Amino acid sequence: MRVALVHDHLAQDGGAEKVLKVLADLFPQAPIYTLLCEKKNIDKYYKNRQIETSIIQRLPGGVKHYQWYMPFMPMAVEFFDLSGYNVVISDTSSFAKGVITTSHTLHICYCHTPTRYIWSDTHQYINELKYNKYFKKLISLVLNYIRMWDRLAADRVDKFIANSNFVARRIKKYYQRDPQVIYPPVEIARFKVSSNISDYFLTGGRLVPYKRVDLAIVACQKLGKKLKIFGDGVDLKRLKKIVGKDKNIEFVGRIDEETKADLYSHCLAFINPQEEDFGITVVEAMASGRPVIAYGSGGAREIVKAGITGEFFSEQKVDSLAEVLRNFDATKFDPRAIRHYVEKFSVERFKKEISDFINQEYDNFKSPNT
Repeated sequence: MRVALVHDHLAQDGGAEKVLKVLADLFPQAPIYTLLCEKKNIDKYYKNRQIETSIIQRLPGGVKHYQWYMPFMPMAVEFFDLSGYNVVISDTSSFAKGVITTSHTLHICYCHTPTRYIWSDTHQYINELKYNKYFKKLISLVLNYIRMWDRLAADRVDKFIANSNFVARRIKKYYQRDPQVIYPPVEIARFKVSSNISDYFLTGGRLVPYKRVDLAIVACQKLGKKLKIFGDGVDLKRLKKIVGKDKNIEFVGRIDEETKADLYSHCLAFINPQEEDFGITVVEAMASGRPVIAYGSGGAREIVKAGITGEFFSEQKVDSLAEVLRNFDATKFDPRAIRHYVEKFSVERFKKEISDFINQEYDNFKSPNT
């Protein structure tokens, strides 16, 4: 069968991009269609791969400031001609599911979440924008159009896969579809368990407001705990302002995978203060044998087992997190048991589950009796 992969964009390197890498390995001949891409990401992961980008790639600021072109992304993704493929697999949290396929093409969507800023988080998104109220009203009108298009786009998908039960419930609510749940792949083998544990807590990833890294910072400041933060993002400036001159809080910036694995393996625990759709950083920390202190909502509820692989705090507030940190005892957790617990999230498991699903659905799709 001829397969095409469709991805929102390749301007960042997050959890969705990790899924795309594995899909690309599974289907080495499949071209990748994406709204736009940064050359460094292509050179690093997809050299000599066929990459098809949209018109946004060629517009002024189309890569560096791609958010400017959000109103045109529905049109741009619909321009992709996928008529020559038997199976199209979209890997998306926004626009990629909106591609148009023929009646002879099976479209499977691996959905990381229904688009947050037009569905579950839309009011928070508008409120946090650094614009005056009139410009916010204009943006709200654009989001209203995007929301209507997104709902129609979901109807173009033949089969949905959700990356967690938490996301499956969102898909059911907003798209009225019943997805299969297949947890995303995590490179478990990349991480090692260490017997040498240091005195710092760890958090990080893309530094954006909804990740609530500010909770971890203020809670650690309140208790005089050491905290290391990896990653970069639009929230970095605000977070650094909160830290001020506190020597216990350290930003280590963007780091390579080897350095990140080292930070995981020596921390007291990884702090996950956000409501995440799944939580790849949570699994990475546990693959390093370290417990996780997580906000008790979202995908973390499906990964962390309280008292065995970590602890939950019940409210997304500083005091709630600080209470868990104050009483936290890293020595009561067995690193080997934590590592063993997350083997079920491995790349090999993902490849088998998603291959079986695609093959079964394609067989059903081809059958004239279904």
